[in-house]
Amino acid sequence: MNPTPIGIFDSGYGGLTVLREIVQLLPQYDYRYLGDNARSPYGPRDFETIYHYTLECVQYLFAQGCPLVILACNTASAKALRNIQQLALPKIAPDRRVLGVIRPTAEVIGNFSKTKKIGVLGTVGTVRSESYLIEIGKFFPAIEVSQQACPMWVPLVENGELAGPGTEFFVKKYLDELLTASPGIDTLLLACTHYPLLEPVIRQFLPKEINIVSQGGIVAHSLADYLQRHPDMEMRLSKQGLRDFHTTGATEDFDGHASAFFGEGGKVRTG
Repeated sequence: MNPTPIGIFDSGYGGLTVLREIVQLLPQYDYRYLGDNARSPYGPRDFETIYHYTLECVQYLFAQGCPLVILACNTASAKALRNIQQLALPKIAPDRRVLGVIRPTAEVIGNFSKTKKIGVLGTVGTVRSESYLIEIGKFFPAIEVSQQACPMWVPLVENGELAGPGTEFFVKKYLDELLTASPGIDTLLLACTHYPLLEPVIRQFLPKEINIVSQGGIVAHSLADYLQRHPDMEMRLSKQGLRDFHTTGATEDFDGHASAFFGEGGKVRTG
């Protein structure tokens, strides 16, 4: 029987933080990860480019046997998911499914806030799309959402700069801009899957009463719920507890960074 793993896609390494949480909750399934490291970061790119890149990577994972793909990338979820679901899938793969990370997060993020004021930290692409403003508004119309683009954070994480004066400067810079413009925020959403690696530094510059919310656990529980509600898809997935990792970039670079995001090694092949 050919393996039918769950596909996990990200523009780089960040999606590995989501995969880590998914594997912890649902270890029985097979997973195939693809990082588009050769073309990362996606954040500054335009809508059409992100859609084109994301669709290419989704099709690659389909060709690798994945009947279900998770876009573990906020920028791709914001700028490509809807068109892939509504325009591409009916034509190229009507029996496959692609899910994102924004809607599952928006469904629960309001539960973390007492002041009803939430800050969203994301890439330029995610912030400009206003996807979180729209989606959170659907589920929590009384919540006030403020956004802050953090264009330097992904390059810092991708280059392993998780501490030090330069990292602290850019972390503090964006937090100060957000909290000065929007006082009263008690919950910060890390709306980029790279950002959890900066959480220790982020915490240094925040009042202790502000919650920091990462997406990995939220997406993992949302996936578990999806599979329970869609037994037809669940039965198609292979369950040997296998994981492999693919990259469009250099495998040596991927190997060198992946452990920081995922915590264990894996077989890496060039995608």
